[in-house]
Amino acid sequence: MSTSAQDSTTQTEFDLALESIRKASFRSELAVSEIPAPANLAPEAFALTADVKPGGHGSDSEFATGRFILLYDRTEPEPWGGPFRIVCYAQAPLETEIGVDPFLAEVAWSWMVDALDARQAAYNLASGTVTRILSTGFGALSDQGDGSQLELRASWSPLLGDAGLHVQAWGDLLCMLAGLPPSSEGVSLLAARRSRS
Repeated sequence: MSTSAQDSTTQTEFDLALESIRKASFRSELAVSEIPAPANLAPEAFALTADVKPGGHGSDSEFATGRFILLYDRTEPEPWGGPFRIVCYAQAPLETEIGVDPFLAEVAWSWMVDALDARQAAYNLASGTVTRILSTGFGALSDQGDGSQLELRASWSPLLGDAGLHVQAWGDLLCMLAGLPPSSEGVSLLAARRSRS
């Protein structure tokens, strides 16, 4: 195959993935927008950011916020197991009582798996971390009291199929972290929304 034919095939494959992502639908509570993709991670990349409303878009939501990055490399890097890799980030404040739960990390990871499964978004080679952050305000920040936050960073290799399913699963995960009731069957929920004072 000639180089030009290979380039055409590569562009078409990546374009089809982007088309499926851009056609994805999200819950009305989720504000999603395209952002510049990080450079030097892959020959082709596409990125989105999202906030769960009513937080103002353009700044971190007080409910949940996240980023989704689709990477493409036709050489199929061995750690990816294919030409595509998805990298996502999700962050949300929690009630302090939930933040100290020793099983929270496992539950948050299961939310991500459940969201992918509920959307039938096939994948392999998933990896990531779940971080719990506990904080206490002092001095001028003492009225903030105790706080808790969860951050999930994950990556996986989507199998052949609709890349839009993966971005919708990421959106579902953000809504679950924000404490919204599930909109897909099979997705369980642990109330994660920060309490109102």
